[in-house]
Amino acid sequence: MLTDSQKREFVDRGFIKIPGAIPMMQVETARRAINHSIGEVGKGGENMDNNRSSYFCAELCDQPVITDLFNGPAVMSVLESLMGDGNVQRISWAKPYPRFPLEPGTEPSTPGGHMDGTGNGLNGTAKGDYNRNFTAFAVVYLMDLPNEWSGNFTVWPGSHRACEAHFKEVGHEVLSNGNPDIEFLEPPIQITGKAGDLILAHHAMIHTGGPNASPDVRLAVIARPRHVDVDKLGNDAYLDIWAEWPGVKKVLDQGQVTSVN
Repeated sequence: MLTDSQKREFVDRGFIKIPGAIPMMQVETARRAINHSIGEVGKGGENMDNNRSSYFCAELCDQPVITDLFNGPAVMSVLESLMGDGNVQRISWAKPYPRFPLEPGTEPSTPGGHMDGTGNGLNGTAKGDYNRNFTAFAVVYLMDLPNEWSGNFTVWPGSHRACEAHFKEVGHEVLSNGNPDIEFLEPPIQITGKAGDLILAHHAMIHTGGPNASPDVRLAVIARPRHVDVDKLGNDAYLDIWAEWPGVKKVLDQGQVTSVN
């Protein structure tokens, strides 16, 4: 369960970190499976008929060693605290994301963000299409990331509310042209943390995987939790970003969030 203060942080900033949410035994088992897959299996999952390029750990995405990271009571209780009891679908697919170091001598560039659901022809959605088919991001770090520039999950705080305001003004159909062209008040945050930490972020958050200038491969798993009515609301959630989040109603009614402009 989350406190009202944590819910307020989520409403205001669009993300929250829950330290130590995942038991270390699960973290280590998942990390071993991923490292084995990278070394012994390699890339797979390519399906260009469905606009999907190949990626690492394709054979693990629907396996319990990965999905159970999110289906346990620790993560589900947090999700239901925000989305309402009984409103969260079980995770049936989650993607391990190894993020490899930059070539030695290469300086990392400033990260640029994107909104998931907009197609580029390689991410499972055709270029020019967009589809809001999830409610949140759930990211589990499988290794310690004490420093920035280590492939950190990177977010633009408050971008979820700025995007909502933008779509109300111009319509969410603008996403057929790609990611929204908006300037944000706050710079991106490269989220540090430890193995077993959980990061939850709103579906409308601008985000990216940050550059990895560390000597290590960054290992994390990302799931996209879905409200039970996600398909019913569809793309209209771009215009009402809290429609699937009844657990934050009290915070919204109090009106204690900062302005987006």
